[in-house]
Amino acid sequence: MKIQTNLWFALAVTFMMTGCSTSVERIDAQEQIDLSGAWNDTDSQLVAREMIDDSLSRPWIVRFVSETGKDPVVIIGSVKNLSHEHINTNTFVANMERDLINSGQVQFVASAVARQEIRAERGDQGVNATADTRNAARQEYGADFMMQGQINTIIDIEGKTQVRYYQVNLELISIKDNRKVWVGEKRIKKLVRNSQLRQ
Repeated sequence: MKIQTNLWFALAVTFMMTGCSTSVERIDAQEQIDLSGAWNDTDSQLVAREMIDDSLSRPWIVRFVSETGKDPVVIIGSVKNLSHEHINTNTFVANMERDLINSGQVQFVASAVARQEIRAERGDQGVNATADTRNAARQEYGADFMMQGQINTIIDIEGKTQVRYYQVNLELISIKDNRKVWVGEKRIKKLVRNSQLRQ
């Protein structure tokens, strides 16, 4: 009887451990998966790609090239998260940077944070590197335009059903004279049932 009880106990423990174990499956990074209805990697990539494609198809870029004879130099400023949820705007900015650079239509300069690190390295080279390998100061490209924006949400909830509305607004601004040369807007609306998400 005691042996049988111990056997059942061992089986129960084994079953519980198996049921609580973590399962991991590698999937294609491009596969679109939406588990919660919140902003995710797919939203970030799609919105960045569509908005950058739209910005580069507008007259400002042709006008700039015809007036100056060179490709515009662009930098991305702040993208503010004014939504109800945590959104990693750094990932969204990185997606936009990638699409801008890979378009081949603009030149792109490093962010303010990255520039400080590079300038520190350049200063160190000025003291420690040989004359034929050091990079001189005051050779940086100045940006012609800065892209800024924000992400907003409107959440409508009834019971466990939600409509999650995301609106991304971006502006491209001339650094020379503060003119807005492009304004873009992208909207995403999701119907989420049996949602455990809070506002």
